[in-house]
Amino acid sequence: MRYFIDTNVFIFLCEETDRLVPEVKAIARDYENQLIMSVESVREILMLIKSGKMNPKIWKSYEDIKEKINEHGIEIRYITESHVKALSRLVPATEHSDPADLMIISQSIAEKIPLISSDKKFPLYEKQGLAFVPNYRDKNRSA
Repeated sequence: MRYFIDTNVFIFLCEETDRLVPEVKAIARDYENQLIMSVESVREILMLIKSGKMNPKIWKSYEDIKEKINEHGIEIRYITESHVKALSRLVPATEHSDPADLMIISQSIAEKIPLISSDKKFPLYEKQGLAFVPNYRDKNRSA
């Protein structure tokens, strides 16, 4: 199965695997699954590093990030016209307006690929077509 992973899940996969719930660890370890990451996540990580808001232990450059992407067998998905069209139809939740998140959500919706994230605001988009896999414990859901 194919899964989009959010920026936070990629970071946890590379640096803090203890922050992944067992269900997400199982998805990541299953070689039958293809993990997909938006180029928007790569841009987001680079901007966080450049702004000093993120000080990762394992990478300092695009090349370092790309090495980890390759190491984990993650496919980078570039933004296409269908993703932008999905973004144009997406209604941002009142409590949520992060542009990177909205692009990643739109890619997931456009391609009908479940999105794994630790962001607790992402379920707000399920009524708009997002298939969501939480990287957190929620008594009302199962991953």
